Amino acid sequence: MLNKLVFENLRQRPVRTCLSVLAIGVEVTMILTLVGISYGTLDETARRARGVGADIVVRPPASSIISLSSSPMSEKLAPFLMKQPHVTFATGTMGQPLGGFDVLTGIDLGQFNRLSGGFRFVRGGPFEDDDDVIVDEYYAREKKLDIGSTITLANHAWRVSGIFESGKLSHICARLNVLQALTGNPGRLSQIYLKVDDAARAQLVVDQLRGKMPGYFIYTIEEFTSLLTINSVGLLRDFIGVVIGIALVVGFIVVTMAMYTAVLERTREIGILKALGASSAYILNLLFRETLLIAILGSVLGIVMTDGSKWLMMHTAPASLTQEIVYSWWPIASGISVVGALLGAILPAWKAVKQDVIQALAYE
Repeated sequence: MLNKLVFENLRQRPVRTCLSVLAIGVEVTMILTLVGISYGTLDETARRARGVGADIVVRPPASSIISLSSSPMSEKLAPFLMKQPHVTFATGTMGQPLGGFDVLTGIDLGQFNRLSGGFRFVRGGPFEDDDDVIVDEYYAREKKLDIGSTITLANHAWRVSGIFESGKLSHICARLNVLQALTGNPGRLSQIYLKVDDAARAQLVVDQLRGKMPGYFIYTIEEFTSLLTINSVGLLRDFIGVVIGIALVVGFIVVTMAMYTAVLERTREIGILKALGASSAYILNLLFRETLLIAILGSVLGIVMTDGSKWLMMHTAPASLTQEIVYSWWPIASGISVVGALLGAILPAWKAVKQDVIQALAYE
């Protein structure tokens, strides 16, 4: 009987119900989309790092897991590293941030091909002139680029000479010496990749290099990619926490307003229920069940809308933002929406149970 009353109450007020469900759905979508982009960005970074083909990566002291501090390392480190036991090859790259998640990466194409096996070009080919860049297929699609297209990056006009399959190092690559000169960093590198004679010795080499180069961040590729998690990147973890907090407040406000309005609209109905002997617990149970149903419907809608946000990311910014569907966060986001909704229903429910029966029956 109580459940039937809950469904009827929601059905009789379709606009308010739909708006409440939609608001909670947006809340859930906001959480899942942010989490999906965070996971997707980190996993894409790890995939491109593995695609380099190196065994070890050396990063400067001022760098973080997902970013580099301009070009603080001397390229003379590469010959030094080449002389270390078991190291068979070393090559450096330079990264120039472009805003957002985009980075223009300078490479010595010959050395990089030797390390990684080379780019697989979909159209065009390697650099022909100093002003040439090569881009991956996702970046080309996002920016609507083709062979011969001109694009301005780092205040310089570049010509696209080749479009390669994604998954190696960066979305955009230029000649290393040209980018160094253009940014005023001649002879400087952002990171150095190493190849060893036996991958099983990579950790041994890392341990030796850490003793010789204190302060530098030196990892095996496996260790580096394993660090690319939400918990390891404090900025992303804190940002997600802030968004979850905002989402909780939004859910609280939306449900408080919706349920408060519902209580006002049903003042006479609540009075009748009390006159028929309904207890305060019965009234609270009724309102909280309505709130819970709205929160569940909103959570389901939010999960569905997350697929829509993923589709939108794939078709509008495939190179800048990568979104994954993180199934483990479905119950977390739903739980957050339910908690926010139930908290928002407390004040209206308290008002409902405190209503005087006589006044409620006389309410027009």
